[in-house]
Amino acid sequence: MAVNKCIKYLLFLFNLLFWISGCVILGVSIYLKVSKNGNVIMDEAVPFVDLLIAVGVIIMVLGFLGCCGAIKENRCMLILFFVGLLLIFILLLIAGILGAVGEKKSQVWVKESLAKLLPLKDQKPEIQMDLQKLEVEAKCCGLINGPSDWGSSVPSSCDCVDTAQVCQSAGGRKVYSTPCVKFMTSFMEKNAIIALGIAFGIAVLMLFGMAFAMTLYCQIGKRDANTT
Repeated sequence: MAVNKCIKYLLFLFNLLFWISGCVILGVSIYLKVSKNGNVIMDEAVPFVDLLIAVGVIIMVLGFLGCCGAIKENRCMLILFFVGLLLIFILLLIAGILGAVGEKKSQVWVKESLAKLLPLKDQKPEIQMDLQKLEVEAKCCGLINGPSDWGSSVPSSCDCVDTAQVCQSAGGRKVYSTPCVKFMTSFMEKNAIIALGIAFGIAVLMLFGMAFAMTLYCQIGKRDANTT
């Protein structure tokens, strides 16, 4: 019994697309990592980027494994590919559900993580510098409560140079009154939407991949049984 060439090459094409999607995830996650400029504050608020990098690498490896299994008609590679897809599909499903229903909880979690850095005047100089860079970029001041997070020594990075923003008086000068946690939660929400969209697309691809892999696996098994 000959293996259906259509299924074989469809699975190869799928794995090529799957491998490309892994490259996309890896590229997006590296971009997000670089866009934080190594900022400790942003790393504290948005820690999932490293996980995305790992997922991208795993998907690329699985895509390569599936391509080899399809071309060489290797049942061992195909079943490993199927199991790997199934596990990632379940994880994506769980992560998608938690991400969709836990938006408010994630905001609370971010605030709790950042609250550990208060009071800011007691933090290490490098952490203070990272926050000051963020304040200039995001036009905010402080982490949770605004300028009061700095105590009596509000840095110049909080100076209200953009009058279109909400400002307040502090120490005889105008400073931004919006805490940086709002910028961070907004950053996280925007990137979460991107991540969920990519995850949904990959999940659909996975369903087709698992169907193709199992079909080819069974056909190879029947062929081998008939030749013995």
